[in-house]
Amino acid sequence: MIASIDTSLIDWSRAQFALTAMYHWLFVPLTLGLGVIQAIMETIYYKTGNEFWKKTAQFWMKLFGINFAIGVATGLILEFEFGTNWSNYSWFVGDIFGAPLAIEGILAFFMEATFIAVMFFGWDKVSKRFHLASTWLTIIGATLSALWILIANAWMQYPVGMHFNPDTVRNEMFDFWAVALSPVAINKFFHTVLSGWIVGAVFVMGVSSWYLLKKRETEFSLESIKVGAIFGLVASILIVWTGDGSAYQVAQKQPMKLAAMEGLYEGGNGTGLVAIGLLNPDKTSYKDNVNPFIFDIKIPKLLSFLAERDVDAYVPGIVNLIEGGYTTNKGTVALSAAEKIEKGRIAIQALADYRKAVKDKDQVAAEQARSLLDENFAYFGYGYIKDPADLVPHVGLTFYSFRVMVLLGGYFILLIVGKTLASLVLDILKDHPFLLALQIGGDHIVDPADLQLLVIVRLVLRRVISIERADIPMDRPDLYDVGVCNKGVHGVGQPANQQIFLEEVHHLPVHSCIQALTGKELLMHHIDGELIKPVCQQKLLKIQREHALYFNASDGDRGGLLQGHTEQRPAGDIGKP
Repeated sequence: MIASIDTSLIDWSRAQFALTAMYHWLFVPLTLGLGVIQAIMETIYYKTGNEFWKKTAQFWMKLFGINFAIGVATGLILEFEFGTNWSNYSWFVGDIFGAPLAIEGILAFFMEATFIAVMFFGWDKVSKRFHLASTWLTIIGATLSALWILIANAWMQYPVGMHFNPDTVRNEMFDFWAVALSPVAINKFFHTVLSGWIVGAVFVMGVSSWYLLKKRETEFSLESIKVGAIFGLVASILIVWTGDGSAYQVAQKQPMKLAAMEGLYEGGNGTGLVAIGLLNPDKTSYKDNVNPFIFDIKIPKLLSFLAERDVDAYVPGIVNLIEGGYTTNKGTVALSAAEKIEKGRIAIQALADYRKAVKDKDQVAAEQARSLLDENFAYFGYGYIKDPADLVPHVGLTFYSFRVMVLLGGYFILLIVGKTLASLVLDILKDHPFLLALQIGGDHIVDPADLQLLVIVRLVLRRVISIERADIPMDRPDLYDVGVCNKGVHGVGQPANQQIFLEEVHHLPVHSCIQALTGKELLMHHIDGELIKPVCQQKLLKIQREHALYFNASDGDRGGLLQGHTEQRPAGDIGKP
């Protein structure tokens, strides 16, 4: 059957799924970060009772809602593609892979979908405490969604807590907590959430910086930047720790990915980390003896320390992993790729012999085949590999994506630290346009690029646990049409999303009007509905003149003067101070 599979069909399936995942990933981190920031702002409003913070939270909540809606839509497409593109995989590992996805839908998604309605439409309809709780529960639900999805993804990287059932020819879960608490899953969750927090902080600071450049909403912008900067600074400190843990997990569980990330072909003891390097385009194979770098600058022994917590530890390269024979950190001798492929073929044949023996009711033969299968099943997937070179990921893509991702991540950390100093310590932010422009560029250009590089590095070389094939219930022309239509929708959806964002940013509640009229508490009380729209200076002066008349009018005339600047209120409330 393997020989009859059209590899171009598999490539199209991978391309469609990869593009959908990368598009979806544009929205997820902002949801995680902006949701917490808006909840912090509403918490400040709850504690202080200051209407300024209510309006500020409501503004960011609108942008959160736009982003959340498109994120949900693109996420649903990914769910369907598990069936349309990878139906055989979904059936083969559905008992394990489906469990965290089901929990995500039933628990986390329902939780956020329920409380998001209260968060958006519950203002002045529920108590302040209940609304605040709904806001926090919405973002907690979104974070839990990320947790269970990342648990599923981590299991693909590091499959644990399951065994293979030769009678059903499926992998089945036997230890749920081993899957849920996998060290890869836990580290991946914290690292992803913290990256989302940084994205949210950079976004808030970027939009606020635009307002400062336009000389608009100074107090709103500065206060938003302060919240974003402090929040981003905390996330930036923590993400250094989770990033180190992520690299360590890759070294322990996926050494081939680490070797590709470092362009490391020949390993050794006390291996250095490539800080700057340019790969040699003439290097086309792991065994061609061509120098992999045109030039490189290494930090001595740092890779050994990061990978094994020992500056003199052995780190295998691509050639070592393919040829084997080195001593692992567990004290065993590593098998070569050829030996793993042979063991995989033995496991595949043992499975066929077992099923035949069961069908023939030959108990002895079945037990022998089952024993041979269990002995070699760890290498089952290798049995479908024809050339050891297929086990090597694209080195150039992985090497450069990882380095640019780290470089941009460092840029964000420096940017957040600089914004924190400028806004909180030196109070010079609004007087330095260059700092504002730098922030806006990071928000709109650098940030999305860094997110896509993170996806590339994360998804390279997902470990194939038992099978190297796809069973896709559509022929190639159909899949091509679906892929083109899918990307067409994305091409329209992203500009539309950005246009909606821009519309909402331009229609920011004008806090400067609130500041100008704070001496008239009655005015603030009655024109609350007006403040959710842009108010130009001329209109503001008109409102001030009319309300000056209000204070000098008789009780009987005040109701008419307020008409047009109030929401619908009971008649008995109109003239009350």
